[in-house]
Amino acid sequence: MSFVSLEHMPLAETQDRISRLRTHMGELCPEASGMLVFSRLAIYHLSGVWASGVLWVPACGEPVLLCRKGVERARLDSPLERILEFKSYSQLPALLREADAPLGDTAAVEMTGLSWSMGELLRSKLPGVNLVPGDTALAWTRAVKTEWELAKLRLAGMRHDQALNDTLPDLIRPGMTEREIALAVWDAFYRHGHQGMMRMQNAGEEIFLGHISAGDSANYPSVFNGPLGLRGAHPVLPFLGYAGKVWQRGEPLALDCGFCLEGYHTDKTQIYWADESVIPEEADRAQDFCLQIQEHLSSRLVPGAIPAELYRDCIKIVLANDMGEGFMGLGRNKVGFLGHGIGLAIDEWPVIAPTFDRPLQENMVLALEPKIGIAGLGMVGVENTFVVTPKGGECLTGERFGPTFPS
Repeated sequence: MSFVSLEHMPLAETQDRISRLRTHMGELCPEASGMLVFSRLAIYHLSGVWASGVLWVPACGEPVLLCRKGVERARLDSPLERILEFKSYSQLPALLREADAPLGDTAAVEMTGLSWSMGELLRSKLPGVNLVPGDTALAWTRAVKTEWELAKLRLAGMRHDQALNDTLPDLIRPGMTEREIALAVWDAFYRHGHQGMMRMQNAGEEIFLGHISAGDSANYPSVFNGPLGLRGAHPVLPFLGYAGKVWQRGEPLALDCGFCLEGYHTDKTQIYWADESVIPEEADRAQDFCLQIQEHLSSRLVPGAIPAELYRDCIKIVLANDMGEGFMGLGRNKVGFLGHGIGLAIDEWPVIAPTFDRPLQENMVLALEPKIGIAGLGMVGVENTFVVTPKGGECLTGERFGPTFPS
């Protein structure tokens, strides 16, 4: 049988990404002779294939992709030339020597790409090789998007906006349960090409569609690292929406749902009300304030801006306007960031947070999400996905920032 790849990543894409990874390695782990990459997400980013195995990126020379299974698929999808099979980590030194890409005495490792037990196994199978962390170099490599990636993100953002603002309002109304609304969101998203799978990269983090929070569900205690609470489907699946919670006419409906197209994510939060007449003055004022913070932040997404400084500047504005209590979450749901990088995963670098001092670069992509929780009512606010440009943030998820009203 003859098969053709569904999408063959251009060789220039992999070469550009690997070149940038080597630059970051030279800065952050200069003693390493190369990097061992294990997570399928990072392997895909650098090779164009969703592979089970390990990618070796030497400091110079051709990378080598080693597959435990699926070598035929890898050779279909990836532009890389050196694609081999292996069964055990103990084979890596010999296989890489034969490929003229030896490990060397010190190798950087994507440590978050392995469980602790697999990391210990790797150490035991590579005696004499000093393993050093390489995750930060990988994170900064993925933070800057190529034009190829931006084209996918722009398409995802456009479809995301259409689903939430054109299609979904015809499918929902007060009186529906959160679960019914979640099914309507899936319907709208699938109509616009959402591929159903969304990914997070930080250990233990999961997501399924996103958060469907009617009324005070938005302030329900949450384990998720975001400001919007929710009851969720069940304690073991705190996502989607609760079948026992009905969206009432006088409540805000907060939908924080990511969109994924060809592996790339955009993030957007839309607030829905039954109609304008039911919006309390406090909620209206808080919504307007969140829109002002989004505008303030997005206009400053320029190369050279320092995320930590942007965060501190916004917090000063929040406190000066007496909006601190529910800003970025009510009570213990409060989080210490205003936005996050996004791409192949929802939780990428950089983060608009106090600890991120590395300057922004052109073509970084971030989701900005100023939100305010209101006790006894729910949450209002906004979230959209922006790309860093010399003129400020370019919004990828449309200009309709809400609130939105069902048809």
